Amino acid sequence: MSEFDERAVGNLRVRIDRTLCVGFGDCVTGAPGAFVLDGEGIAVFVNPDQVDRDQLLQACDACPVDALTVWDAEGQQIVPS
Repeated sequence: MSEFDERAVGNLRVRIDRTLCVGFGDCVTGAPGAFVLDGEGIAVFVNPDQVDRDQLLQACDACPVDALTVWDAEGQQIVPS
């Protein structure tokens, strides 16, 4: 698996940086439909497009090590803020 996993979710682009993720699981707690921790304790996508946009953004912003990055449709980074 690569260092990054990136998905288009509606008009957002969400990236997990696997080198930064240490498995706190705040993203899983915040949006369990979007993320799970894999066998290595690293966040991976499940169904992020089925999660409410605000819930997804809050879950990404909750990451204490900024392993999740989100850009809007214009390419502006909105998480981490």
